Amino acid sequence: MHSTGTVPQSAPAPAGSPAESPTALAEDPHGNNGRHARRFGLPVATALVMGNIIGGGIFLLPASIAPYGTVSLVAFGVLTVGAIALALVFGRLAARDPRTGGPYVYAREAFGDFAGFLAAWSYWITTWVSNAALAVAAVGYLDVLIPVNDHRWTACLAALALQWLPALANFAGTRYVGAVQLVSTVLKFVPLLLVAVGGLFFFDPDRLGPFNAGDQSPIGAVSAAAALLLFSYLGVESAAVSAGEVRDARRNVGRATVIGTAGAALVYLLGTLSVFGTVPHDRLVDSTAPFSDAVNTMFGGSWGGTAVALAALVSMTGCLNGWTLLSAQTPYAAARDGLFPSAFTRRRRGVPTVGVGVTVVLASLLTVYNYLSGSGKVFEILVLVTTFTATVPYLLATAAQIYHLVSGRAVDRARLVRDSVITAVAAAFSIWLMAGAGYAAVYQGVLFLFVGVIVYAVLAARRQRKQTQAVEVP
Repeated sequence: MHSTGTVPQSAPAPAGSPAESPTALAEDPHGNNGRHARRFGLPVATALVMGNIIGGGIFLLPASIAPYGTVSLVAFGVLTVGAIALALVFGRLAARDPRTGGPYVYAREAFGDFAGFLAAWSYWITTWVSNAALAVAAVGYLDVLIPVNDHRWTACLAALALQWLPALANFAGTRYVGAVQLVSTVLKFVPLLLVAVGGLFFFDPDRLGPFNAGDQSPIGAVSAAAALLLFSYLGVESAAVSAGEVRDARRNVGRATVIGTAGAALVYLLGTLSVFGTVPHDRLVDSTAPFSDAVNTMFGGSWGGTAVALAALVSMTGCLNGWTLLSAQTPYAAARDGLFPSAFTRRRRGVPTVGVGVTVVLASLLTVYNYLSGSGKVFEILVLVTTFTATVPYLLATAAQIYHLVSGRAVDRARLVRDSVITAVAAAFSIWLMAGAGYAAVYQGVLFLFVGVIVYAVLAARRQRKQTQAVEVP
C-alpha cells in the first residue's frame, strides 16, 4: 500500500528499503514537481533516444559484422525485436515511475538498495566505457578530414578533445544539451538516408558474400554478431534515464522510447543492407570506413569519404553529448538516495556537474590506456564489456516489470497479457546477450561488478554508522 504523502525527490530512502513510491511524487500527476523544471518535450526526448542510439555504431556496423557473413542480418533482426521489447518495457516502467534514473529507479523500487546500486553501477560503467570507445572510433573518421593518426599522441589528444567538448556543453546546462542533440540528429540523417535509401538502387546480391562466413554454427554466429551489434543499440533507455527532465514524463518517455528505437532500427536496417549490397564482402571485411566505400561505389570519386567522415563526426559528437548527460544522471539519482557518494548530487542548471566531470575523466583515462596499449583486440573487448554491463541494468529493469506484473502492481491490468509477453521477450533477450558477449567480456564485466560490491559495502557501512550515531545522540 503506497503512501499518499508528498516525499521530496531529494530525500534518501532508509537503508535497505525500496525507493519512494510513484504516488509519493505528489500532486502533479505527471511527476513534474521536481526541484528542476523539465525542459525536454517529446521531440527533444525522441531526438535524445535516436541521437544516442544512432551514434558512431552505424558508421562502423557493417564492417564489424561482415566477418560473420549475411547471417549477421538475422542477428540484426533478432536484436531489433529485442530492442523494441526493451523500449516497450521502459515505457511501461516510466509510466509507473517517471523519475530520473531509469533502470536504477525501477530496480531499487522493486528490489531495494542493493539491486538499485548494481543497476546504477553497471549502467554508469557502460556510459563512460562507451564514451571512450566512441571517441576512439571518431578519430578514425577525423583522420579523413585532418591527418591525426600519423602519431599516437596526436590521435589520443584528438580523442580527448572529442570527449571534453560535449562535456563543456553539458556544463552549460540541459537547454544547451537539448539544442546540440536536435541539431546533430537532424544533420546526421541527411547522409545516412542517402546511403540507406540511395544504396538500394545500387544493390547487387552477388556482393553479399557467404551466409555464414565464420567457423561457428549459425546460432553461434548470430549470438556473437548480436553481442557486437548491441553496442550500436545502446541508448534505448535514454528517455527513461532522463525522465526527470522530460515534460509529461508518464506519457512522453514511453512514446519517445518506442518512436526513437523504431526509427533508429529502420535506419540501421536499410543502411546495413545497402552497404552489404554495394561493397564486395572481401573488401568490406577489411574496411575502416564502410559507408565511405559504399558512397564511392554508388557515385564514384573520393568525395564520399570526406562527406561521410564529416557526417560520422557530427553523429558521434551528438552521441557523446547525450551519453555524457546520461552518464551523470544515474549516479546523481543513486547519490540522492545515499547509494553513491553525495558529491554526485551537485547540480548546475539542471546538470549533475560532478557526475559529468568524473565520467569524462574516467573515459579520458580509458582512452589514453587504449592508445598506449596499441591493440585493436583491447578495443573490441571493451565494446563487448559494454554489452555485458548494459545488459545487467536491462535485465534488472525487466525483472522489475515482471515483479509488478506477477504481484498485480502493474499500472494497467487490462494490458496484462500483452505486457507479460513483451516482458518475457525482453528478459530472454537480455540473458541471450549476456551469453553472446563471450567469456573474456563477461569475465572483465564481472570484475567491474565485484569492485562495485566493495564500494557498496563501504557506503552502506558509513550510512549505518551515521544512523547509529544519530540514535545514540540524546
